[in-house]
Amino acid sequence: MKTALLIMAAGIGSRFGGGIKQLEKVGPTGEIIMDYSIHDAIAAGFNKIVFVIRHDIERDFREIIGSRIEKICAKAGVEVAYGFQALEDLPAGYAVPEGRSKPWGTGQAVLAARDVIREPFAVINADDYYGREAFQKLHDFLCVPRGEREFCMAGFILKNTLSDNGAVTRGICQVNGQGFLTDVAETSNIVKTVKDGKAGAEADGQVIDPDSYVSMNFWGLSPAFMDTLQKGFVEFLDTKARDNPLKAEYLIPSFIGELLKKGQVTVQVLDTRDAWFGVTYKEDKEFVVQSFRDLIAKGVYRADLFSDL
Repeated sequence: MKTALLIMAAGIGSRFGGGIKQLEKVGPTGEIIMDYSIHDAIAAGFNKIVFVIRHDIERDFREIIGSRIEKICAKAGVEVAYGFQALEDLPAGYAVPEGRSKPWGTGQAVLAARDVIREPFAVINADDYYGREAFQKLHDFLCVPRGEREFCMAGFILKNTLSDNGAVTRGICQVNGQGFLTDVAETSNIVKTVKDGKAGAEADGQVIDPDSYVSMNFWGLSPAFMDTLQKGFVEFLDTKARDNPLKAEYLIPSFIGELLKKGQVTVQVLDTRDAWFGVTYKEDKEFVVQSFRDLIAKGVYRADLFSDL
């Protein structure tokens, strides 16, 4: 069955000191985090990779990863496609507000691939490492025939996703006894805490259960979701963007949360206990580099990453 992995790679990492954090080399022979995600996706059975980038980083992106990955994918029989996120990519009749300089968020990023997605697909961030287990579980879910509004999400544990170097934003999830998502709240400024010798988490002084499920933007979706997302974008532009034209963002977790409240979709949470890591801050890089060294030492990956495919 055809399944696609959509990689959101359009963001410039301002907290990373102005560099393109998605292209930072973290593996022993210059691999970037996306290399490991693509490896794990192909190993799990995904047979299409879709990069969502911006036109102004296209040259660097293709030089560092795109052209190389296209060759690897060609040998593995995996298709590669591109979508381009742009501030001005708006529905007919809408214009960019004066003074707006940033794109519209992850919802718009996924919509950037609307012309190349025709199959069940997963969505991930380019600068996050998710672990092999999550890719296999998402792929297995997508390969089972389902209704067009039956989705899934890789459910990570909050304490496994925090940075030692500053605050992060996570989608804090509520999950029912049957393992389905009932609510997701995009929560910013989450930091690690230590109280009575125990690790915890809080956001703006509010304590959060460190064992909560969180969304790391790893979703399993149907191709019909693109139409739903496009309609939601119009509603967003007519409401939230009108109220806050310079900063409002159309975010996948928030939109899916709204659909859940309306009873319009189901989202099965696929539990994964792998530790997330990523380069949110410049100081995170050395930890990520060492983490991949450890995974290679344990035999999870080969130093020659794609040689086992």
